[in-house]
Amino acid sequence: MQEKGNISIHTENIFPIIKKFLYSDHEIFLRELVSNAVDATQKLKQLAGIGEFKGELGDLKVEVSFDKEAKIITISDRGIGMTADDIKKYINQIAFSGATEFVEKYKDKGDEQQIIGHFGLGFYSAFMVAEKVEINSLSHVEGSQPARWICDGSTEFEITAGDRTERGTDIILHVNTEDSEEFLNESRLQGILDKYCKFLPVAVKFGERDERVEDGKDDEDKPKYKTVKKDNIVNNPVPLWTKSPADLTDEDYLSFYRELYPFSEEPLFWIHLNVDYPFNLTGILYFPKVKKDIELQKNKIQLYSRQVFITDEVKDVVPEFLMLLHGVIDSPDIPLNVSRSFLQADSNVKKINSYITKKVADKLSDLYKKDRKEYETKWSDIGLFVKYGMLSDEKFYDKAKDFALLENVDGQYFTFDEYKTKTETLQKDKDGNIIYLYATEPAKQHAFIQSVKKKSYDVLKMDGPLDSHFIGTLEHKMDKTQLKRVDADTVDKLIDKDEKIESVLSDSDKEKAKELFEKSINDKNSTVSVESLAADEMPVIVTMPEFMRRMKDMQRNGGGGMMMMGDFPDQYNVAVNANHPLVSKILKSKKEENKETLARQAYDLALLSQGLLVGEALTQFINRSIEISAE
Repeated sequence: MQEKGNISIHTENIFPIIKKFLYSDHEIFLRELVSNAVDATQKLKQLAGIGEFKGELGDLKVEVSFDKEAKIITISDRGIGMTADDIKKYINQIAFSGATEFVEKYKDKGDEQQIIGHFGLGFYSAFMVAEKVEINSLSHVEGSQPARWICDGSTEFEITAGDRTERGTDIILHVNTEDSEEFLNESRLQGILDKYCKFLPVAVKFGERDERVEDGKDDEDKPKYKTVKKDNIVNNPVPLWTKSPADLTDEDYLSFYRELYPFSEEPLFWIHLNVDYPFNLTGILYFPKVKKDIELQKNKIQLYSRQVFITDEVKDVVPEFLMLLHGVIDSPDIPLNVSRSFLQADSNVKKINSYITKKVADKLSDLYKKDRKEYETKWSDIGLFVKYGMLSDEKFYDKAKDFALLENVDGQYFTFDEYKTKTETLQKDKDGNIIYLYATEPAKQHAFIQSVKKKSYDVLKMDGPLDSHFIGTLEHKMDKTQLKRVDADTVDKLIDKDEKIESVLSDSDKEKAKELFEKSINDKNSTVSVESLAADEMPVIVTMPEFMRRMKDMQRNGGGGMMMMGDFPDQYNVAVNANHPLVSKILKSKKEENKETLARQAYDLALLSQGLLVGEALTQFINRSIEISAE
């Protein structure tokens, strides 16, 4: 048997296109060829299952080998195999999918969802690294003759009689050492197999490994050991996500997480995905312990298609806010482009996206209802996912508002409804708005927190990386509710109840105090006012208006539209407490120089309480304090 001919294609020469454009990374060739070998093996198992193949299956593992001296890489299987006619149909006519005919022929005899294309464009990825490719195959059909196909990367091919004596296929790559010598390296090939073939459903052998085994006892009845050669099986054919959740323990899930992310902390909890209608989807998603840097957490979800690794760029399949999760998603219904490297958006992707969102919301809701206290202990990590979702997904917000928590500076947790009940009476202003007070840096804002606590007001802790954005969302969603940073104004203005406090200073003294502090401060970006505050409040209170505070917070936490705020100087309001004894003492001082010194000192104390006193101004304050103490 000998035949020569031209490959049937729709372009003069498809190989340059394959090499340059079809695959972005040449290492993909091994994934495609090993996947094809696995497909051929699974087809044979299916035929045996429905009685179409009655022979012995035997050892069905796929084997990858290489010969550095001969410059050859070989991928072998004991699967369905091919006749010469099969090769002409499935290899030469690459526009025709071998899977299509196979599925059509056997669709009523088995689960066609488990069949994917045997050959086709995936096979031609071999020419990215090979200057010549051979196929040596023997079909499973009784009486078949072995066939050999050879092609040197042009459109010409040759088919001759093969010499394979066992059912299956060898793909032999004669590596182009000028471009692809790196692939004639054991560690390089092992790395590719680990990356793409780690969970293929058929055992994949790559060479051998040493294993220490027990070999009898010594004279002291202690075990002896010897080193033996064992097949180096690179994959786990039955990964955790393919099993029933009912058959798995917590330790199984934790062990699998360690297998995926060997250097990570243990996850908080996980979700096992398993749906077969209206699309097929399996997988396990883990909630990790989240760090402050959100970007470092992303792209940790691995996408598989029938246990073949595709990519960790899953932004179209998984909602943006759940990119912080870790784990595995496997779906044959996610459409991939011809190279299987990139996702293509369609209705199934949108359905899967919505399904995953719903499963996450249901899991969080169950955790909250099952054990509120335990849920609260995890909130510092869970909260980032929840807030991210509520910011980016309207439907998720509607679900999450029942299990989202607000934490106050005392470490107490409240649902949205609980916190409204807690504050709606005491923290309502003259216009009927409920005012939620919050702190972004409780330690630095301690003086302001204590000031509002004197009125029995509560203060929320909003110090997370998303909280500056989350505040705006809460105001938008909650009726007649405003959020104000605790150091954005004096306590009576934060929640204006239209209650007047009498001033111990006359109008004339108030004006003198205003002029004195303006002169002492001498800052065009600070606005001084003299206000009638409680006598136990600070003598001087420096605040930044809520609008500017919020814009600055958003800019610091990545609010792109707020970058222009960096061009504006900080604006501060300086409230001089007309009822504080120190202010009266300053005004009564006989020396003008002493008045200015004490006024500046009171102002610097206010800056110091917020960590705003730095550099030369801090040094001057220290020296001035020493001088005042010595008098």
